[in-house]
Amino acid sequence: MSIGRFLVIAATTYLGLLAVTFFIGRVIPIDPVLAVLGDRAPSNVVERVRREMGLDLPLIQQFYIYLKSALSGDFGTSVLTTNPVMTDIRRVFPATIELATLGTLIGSVIGIPLGVLAAVKRGSLVDQIVRIIGLVGYSVPIFWLGLLGLVLFYAQLQWVAYPGRIDIVFEYTFSPITGFYLFDAAWQGQWDVFWDLLRHIILPASLLGYFSLAYISRMTRSFMLNELSQEYIVAARAKGLSETRIIWGHALRNAAVPMVTVIALSYAGLLEGSVLTETVFSWPGIGLYITNSLQNADMNAVLGGTIVIGSVFIGINLLSDLLYRMLDPRTKDE
Repeated sequence: MSIGRFLVIAATTYLGLLAVTFFIGRVIPIDPVLAVLGDRAPSNVVERVRREMGLDLPLIQQFYIYLKSALSGDFGTSVLTTNPVMTDIRRVFPATIELATLGTLIGSVIGIPLGVLAAVKRGSLVDQIVRIIGLVGYSVPIFWLGLLGLVLFYAQLQWVAYPGRIDIVFEYTFSPITGFYLFDAAWQGQWDVFWDLLRHIILPASLLGYFSLAYISRMTRSFMLNELSQEYIVAARAKGLSETRIIWGHALRNAAVPMVTVIALSYAGLLEGSVLTETVFSWPGIGLYITNSLQNADMNAVLGGTIVIGSVFIGINLLSDLLYRMLDPRTKDE
């Protein structure tokens, strides 16, 4: 894929995202003016604010203004916090990235070996167990697992900390630098804070990791079954190579190329799909930010957060596709 074509696809997809979010913001039964002023505002004030917000202009002109503002990173002001939306997003998004990153790591470290094992033991009890684990991960609502996890691991066993990101004891004494609390605590050598942060994040990250594991293990199994049926595997066995070397040194190495895309899409899915998890665990990320904004009819914040998450998803998707084409010589001429 040429750089020009890549940029055209990225620009077109992003333009489509902006168009969809704009028109969704216009068709939902929430008046942004009343959300700002309240239901009892005088009609003359309502009309004046409507003109100031440009809502009296033709729809195509409103979309042009919206497009120009969004491309410059201006999503308006949040009604709930009175801050610029991008300021709020820069504050909350690192928490979501931290949670999704740890969840993806858990899902990859456990899911890939499980997928390999299921492929090698195809049709056996081990294969059936791995497939059931994946099926449960796909089928059971993540918010239900979250509530169950809190009852078991927090309320009963007390292995993890209560919902939230950090204990109130450290909340006003810990000064994060980057917004990624685990990194900042380790960098500053505040290990008591680090372990407290870990006790807060481990349960929600594990649940997201389980969700990621279900997808990664299934795709790994599929890729490995395809590789194990190839002629080079038969030739390797005929040469007397050990099964360990054939599976982990040859088959998995070739299956790792499409796995780049799988892990990238899983990561992007956790970034955009962590809304319920953040709500259940009171995790101060962008998912909880969007949920609270939606409950308070703060449409600037909702649409701004949606665009940011959608942009990240588009970027990761296109980047994974580009990496796949770079790593697999067979796709370079496509």
